[in-house]
Amino acid sequence: MLTISQLAATAGVTVRTVRHYHHIGLLPEPERDASGYRRYGAQAAVDLIRIRTLADAGVPLARIDALLHAQPAEFATAVTDIDAELQRKIDQLTDYRRRITELAGGERLVLPPEVVDILNRMRGLGVSEQRVRLERDSWILMQALDPHAMPQRIRDKNAGFDDPETTRLYLACDQSVDWDPHDPRLDPLIDDLDAWEIKHERDSSRPGLLKLVSSQISEASPAWQRILDALAHRAKQRRRSAGHDS
Repeated sequence: MLTISQLAATAGVTVRTVRHYHHIGLLPEPERDASGYRRYGAQAAVDLIRIRTLADAGVPLARIDALLHAQPAEFATAVTDIDAELQRKIDQLTDYRRRITELAGGERLVLPPEVVDILNRMRGLGVSEQRVRLERDSWILMQALDPHAMPQRIRDKNAGFDDPETTRLYLACDQSVDWDPHDPRLDPLIDDLDAWEIKHERDSSRPGLLKLVSSQISEASPAWQRILDALAHRAKQRRRSAGHDS
């Protein structure tokens, strides 16, 4: 006869595990002997080893009792069902792992490859990571709010980076992110951006200047906000002048 410690050691489990199996009714608990100890026979050791083997194979504890008492055909059917259930869990975990891997890249999880390529192109041009992140968030919003506009916007963005002058101004705006809004260097930058806007405002295939600077991310920089305000003011004055001339 075995003590609970000896029984646990025989099956390769802990005493706590044996007591848990007693508690849930999976392993019968023997009466205490005259000395006050519980003694286990060979059958208890065999049952415990079978329980441990099934549990280690991934069989839920709630199903082990039925398997211990099942006929061979019933046991085979139950094992097949359990195997299918485990496979579904494996597939689910595999999908979770794929998503976690994608999360490491961040951008590829929520954006199409063409946009990720644009973000990487920006990095290659020397655009700051802060600006790239803000650009990424703009794309995420656009995809959610107006997905049909994405293909044209992608073409426009690539066309802009194909143009040396547009790229130069984009990088200049990026470098001005931390400038004081009253920094005198902003004045010639605003002039250059305004000239760019005038040059391209009749070309519908090119993104507007406000999109070049990106009003959505201007909140991140007082300097950018000043640029946008100044450009909007100049554009309004031009419209008024055009109206008077007509």
